[in-house]
Amino acid sequence: MSNTMEYKGYVGSVEFSEPDGVFFGKVIGIRALLSYEGTNATELVEDFHGVVDDYLELCESEGKEPERAYKGSFNIRISPELHKQLAIRAMEAQTSLNSYIERALGRSLQA
Repeated sequence: MSNTMEYKGYVGSVEFSEPDGVFFGKVIGIRALLSYEGTNATELVEDFHGVVDDYLELCESEGKEPERAYKGSFNIRISPELHKQLAIRAMEAQTSLNSYIERALGRSLQA
């Protein structure tokens, strides 16, 4: 079972509140708070789609660019020693540090 769903490039969380008997979630990876709920899976998905559609329409009507999650760029903090070792390995592989790390991360997801 997945705890996320996707629509128009936006990823939403899926959670359940037993006391309230309701499914709920929010769009993840953006600063705007877009939340949704439903008493069953169909309602949850419909409300998620509606929230994303409403957000995109609001951005268009205000002439704003909608936030996009996972643009392919992020900052991480690592130890100076690990940074050094990665840079050396990238140089030995005759590639950029960025490309080296991208390949390593991709391999870790395949494992």
